[in-house]
Amino acid sequence: MKLLWDWIQRGYLRVIAPVGDYLVRKKVNPNTITTFGTLCTLATGVIFATGHIRTAGWLLGITALFDVLDGIVARRTGRSTTFGAFYDSTLDRVADGALLGGLTVFFARNDVHHSLPSWTGTPMVGVLLLGIVGTFLTSYTRARAEALGIELKNVGILQRPERITLLAAPQAFFGLTLNGWVLIAICVLLSATAWVTAIQRITHVYRATSDERPARARARSSVPVERAVRPTPEHVIRGDLPEPASYSTLPPR
Repeated sequence: MKLLWDWIQRGYLRVIAPVGDYLVRKKVNPNTITTFGTLCTLATGVIFATGHIRTAGWLLGITALFDVLDGIVARRTGRSTTFGAFYDSTLDRVADGALLGGLTVFFARNDVHHSLPSWTGTPMVGVLLLGIVGTFLTSYTRARAEALGIELKNVGILQRPERITLLAAPQAFFGLTLNGWVLIAICVLLSATAWVTAIQRITHVYRATSDERPARARARSSVPVERAVRPTPEHVIRGDLPEPASYSTLPPR
């Protein structure tokens, strides 16, 4: 499966190479490409919501190239910046929410357009809401782990490029064929794999940090503890009470 996906990626990059060359020659700002691609994805979400599933699939398949082109242009023109990476990642979350949100609206309005079996509306709204949470959790776990110095780039069964491909290609070719069951299956698959990927990443971080001792335990073990002497009646009589500072080392009650 990985070999097939790598072959598809290489072919896709060869197809869009002339577009990338043109944008490099024109010195287009990579952030402009990112913004334009996100606006196209927002439009795709609206088209999903209105029930034009096949049109939305084709539009998403075409405009998904901007997800790749902004990085290509940034690297080839020497404009790769920290803000650019942050901006791209942030707008990716907006795009994910727009696509799954549009599909959620489509299923919620099934009693109006009757494009799907009548009983599928409410259950699929629940499935897609779980998918939205799972998708954002997948992204957050990676961002948080990498902020802690743990690499999660290839951890998980489904990355964002595969999610976009599943949202674009089957819908472009099948639309609501088979009474919408192709679309339903894709939505269930996306939601399930988003949660599986999030759990895989959480497990990976747990294993990567399982050898660490809690910071408080390490601090306590590294500082020698001086045993304090509690005052007794004999101390009071003789007047040789312990120094006040020693009380700070008494164990908590």
